[in-house]
Amino acid sequence: MKTQGKPVKPLKPVRGAPARAVLWRTLLTLTGGITRKGALPDGGCVVVANHTSHADTAALLAALDARHCPTIAAAADYWFASPWRRRVCARLAAGFPVRRTGGGMDDLLARADALRAGHAVVLFPEGTRARRGELGAFHKGALILAREANVPVVPVGIAGTDRLLPKHGRLRPSLVRVTIGEPLPPTVTPQEARAAVAELHRRTADEPLPDSRTRKRVAAAAGSRWGLPLAFAWAGAEALSWPLMPELLLAIACVAVPRRSLKLALAALGGSLTGGLLALQLAASGVQLPHPLTTDRMRAEVRQELAAEGAAAVRNQPWNGIPFKVYAAEAGRADVAAPDWLAESALSRGSRTLTVGLGFGAFGFLAHRLRRRYGGYLALLGGGFATGLGLIVAGWS
Repeated sequence: MKTQGKPVKPLKPVRGAPARAVLWRTLLTLTGGITRKGALPDGGCVVVANHTSHADTAALLAALDARHCPTIAAAADYWFASPWRRRVCARLAAGFPVRRTGGGMDDLLARADALRAGHAVVLFPEGTRARRGELGAFHKGALILAREANVPVVPVGIAGTDRLLPKHGRLRPSLVRVTIGEPLPPTVTPQEARAAVAELHRRTADEPLPDSRTRKRVAAAAGSRWGLPLAFAWAGAEALSWPLMPELLLAIACVAVPRRSLKLALAALGGSLTGGLLALQLAASGVQLPHPLTTDRMRAEVRQELAAEGAAAVRNQPWNGIPFKVYAAEAGRADVAAPDWLAESALSRGSRTLTVGLGFGAFGFLAHRLRRRYGGYLALLGGGFATGLGLIVAGWS
């Protein structure tokens, strides 16, 4: 590719706008969700937006109408400096090269025909990613292109991408919000366009998200310094006597604060293994702890499994509904060696606890926009848990 001082040959119109929109909507949904307000006008337009993250491109491709076949200006010296970057930028981001030093205006004006044909051309007039919360001065290239093609300028405010993928930072979950403003005439000045984008960005970033007070309280508790000790203590108590399994706590907490899912699941696993080992030692010493919501048939089944399989019998626990504390106590009475018990229970409990914790965390990410309905979720969860527990106890009676 030829660079500075010589025109860059315009790319042919990039196909696949609907597929790109579906792709980026799906990915952004998995990383926290995306919302959009407003829509592009009929016909071609130049879209100008704030720019704080590489994720801004994904947000716009997901939010803008695919019928406009949006293409996005990209720095030629970076995104088109190597064949693989060129392919990624052109195919996945519908990018076209714009030189930042010498000839960039010619690259933009080459898009005038596409605008007249009804397409949308997206530019970040700041020219580079700004720091979080800042909006730099607008260059005039986007406005010159709009005047040349005689199409409106559409301001867009993007919020959440600076958290999703910060400049020089790592990807982390965040809800992305895009607000498309009213079209501005081609004669708009850089200052007027900047003011419109700044107002949209401020309004989008400051708009409160619908939420549940209950979720906020649960998230505050699970995210505090007491969250992990609580998960550890709950799971440890369940392995000894407590009737409510730790997966119930994970279903409550991990949906409320998904980013904490792995730590909560690991803490619950640690508590479960510690409590199980203690329960084994107590039972081996002749101590009998109360086991509410368990039955004699459960205990008889576990004794048969331990006699046939030894410590490996605990691998059946995630599937048969018999509480972990029954296995721990009966293993102690059967004189199962503590190291063998710890190794086998770590495998069986670890697979179940981590899967449940991460699964509910993923559900929390996907349902981010529905967090105002967290109270209803808890009601369904409680009803489902009570029903399931009742069926299990009745089945083993």
